[in-house]
Amino acid sequence: MSKADVSRRTLLTIGALVGAEAGLDTLPAGARTYSREVPWQPGEANAPVPAEPGGYRYLSPAEATCLDAMVARLIPADDTGPGAVEAGVTTFIDRQLDGPYGRAQRWYMQGPWQTGSDGQGYQTRLTPAQLYRAALADIDAHCTQTFDDKTFSALAGEQQDELLTALEKDTLALPNAPAKTFFDLLLQNTIEGFFSDPLYGGNRDMVGWKLIGFPGARYDYRPYVGKHNQRLDLPPVGILGRPGWQVGD
Repeated sequence: MSKADVSRRTLLTIGALVGAEAGLDTLPAGARTYSREVPWQPGEANAPVPAEPGGYRYLSPAEATCLDAMVARLIPADDTGPGAVEAGVTTFIDRQLDGPYGRAQRWYMQGPWQTGSDGQGYQTRLTPAQLYRAALADIDAHCTQTFDDKTFSALAGEQQDELLTALEKDTLALPNAPAKTFFDLLLQNTIEGFFSDPLYGGNRDMVGWKLIGFPGARYDYRPYVGKHNQRLDLPPVGILGRPGWQVGD
């Protein structure tokens, strides 16, 4: 934030306070809303819904195995820490596909369906859940026909990378799903699952946040606002807290 922004914000704040003080003697006390009532209750406005533990809700065992192998190539485990599989990214994607996102519940999904440009974003008539189901089936079918009856998860890492690259470059045609659209969505969802709040089923043990040194959803960062380019060394905290957190920590 620049000094200009700070001074402007300070000026606006002072002006608001002066205006409020001037009206204290003339305005009745109460909430400043049309109904004169507080318009919300704590935790009721778009409260996040925690991912339920347990098995997969949308993915079949074969789909989950194929997806595990894919996300493992996109964010592999190495000497810097766990990868996408260890972070529970497949569980994160499964829960998303089983919910409003997977059903494209808040998207416009009516016609006309035409080939759009890359800048127009998601264009297929398939919902994300339908896209995953169709693409994973097509990819495994292609693999069994091309690699002696081996599914994607049974291929060597180099072969998996070649197939993922072909999807990314749109050089591998899938019968029932647009290949590049699927890859773009897969990559986006993998990154989301690795770095999202653990509440949603991914970023298990906050491995994504630990990797980049992100302290998480702490309620107050004011003591650190002016500490630029300094490592905070704070254990990450999620929306639901952190493991082992006790009162008084």
